[in-house]
Amino acid sequence: MGCGYLLQVAVTVPVGSDLSIRRSAFKTCNLSFQDKSWARIIPLDLKTSTTRNRHVICMSVQQVSAPKVSVSPLELEDAKDPPLNLHKPKEPYTATIVSVERLVGPKAPGETCHIVIDHDGNVPYWEGQSYGVIPPGENPKKPGTPNNVRLYSIASSRYGDSFDGKTASLCVRRAIYYDPETGKEDPSKNGVCSNFLCNSKPGDKIKITGPSGKIMLLPEEDPNATHIMIATGTGVAPFRGYLRRMFMESVPTFKFGGLAWLFLGVANNDSLLYDDEFTKYLKDYPGNFRYDRALSREQKNKSGGKMYVQDKIEEYSDEIFKLLDGGAHIYFCGLRGMMPGIQETLKKVADQRGENWEQKLAQLKKNKQWHVEVY
Repeated sequence: MGCGYLLQVAVTVPVGSDLSIRRSAFKTCNLSFQDKSWARIIPLDLKTSTTRNRHVICMSVQQVSAPKVSVSPLELEDAKDPPLNLHKPKEPYTATIVSVERLVGPKAPGETCHIVIDHDGNVPYWEGQSYGVIPPGENPKKPGTPNNVRLYSIASSRYGDSFDGKTASLCVRRAIYYDPETGKEDPSKNGVCSNFLCNSKPGDKIKITGPSGKIMLLPEEDPNATHIMIATGTGVAPFRGYLRRMFMESVPTFKFGGLAWLFLGVANNDSLLYDDEFTKYLKDYPGNFRYDRALSREQKNKSGGKMYVQDKIEEYSDEIFKLLDGGAHIYFCGLRGMMPGIQETLKKVADQRGENWEQKLAQLKKNKQWHVEVY
């Protein structure tokens, strides 16, 4: 029997808490989509119920078909305000690593990992917020004190990758330092937290703080609004959370009917992050989702130079400006260095349209249409 298009798979296995037994039940039927194995995320999507002497395991294969995935607990929709700083640096929450998965292909410069963390529902968050992570060890600048908190945008919806409100996901690029003279890696200068996270194993403990941040929260007052999302690299994290909420999850109180338009800038095709998810939304919701990639090492802009996100923005500038004039929200997330080039492009486009960019930007900020998170 081919499993590629099933919405659910039910398997009975002997009673036992050993997850390896439960995992093995699926190995006889390797679920796949777009030539990508889904076996690696099976542990995140298992739901069990006990029937006499057997466990029945159901796995929602959420991206194989258009029907959306049920989420719980729906009480996560009840709060009027976002959760903020529930756990502070002096009293962090000790969570558990569920999985660490390399996201990029062999030709990508550097390594980016998708890390799922089990917080057991004790560190709830909203889409667009961040967690703080305190890596183990001492602060080298203050011996005897813990390492400083590092902030990471959360890359999942409030229900997490397992849709039960108990996990959160991070998208982390491993920071490696290469000596400019020798060209060799210098481990003593590598990023402490990113390497801790990317080297983690399931079951490892992790100290987290937060959640924090309000600037990137997804405005939901108008479910038919337009959201233009511009990301470089791991800056795509909050947008993955938005898009799962819009297109993957069945949330009774939020039925998205607007337009979500994602611009993602990375080095090459192997560097694309969550591309299968985004491509699936494009197929299932062509009237509500647009997806443009800027591959700097593989594409050329109209001047023959490298293709960056600002070049894509310029390419669609008329449409983007009209959408902004109509009330669209625009979000930027990624490395701080992305913003000068983007601002320059937007100013150039405004000048060509006979508009004053500084005035327009001030109005967008006043209207709360302008959302920026860079690092």
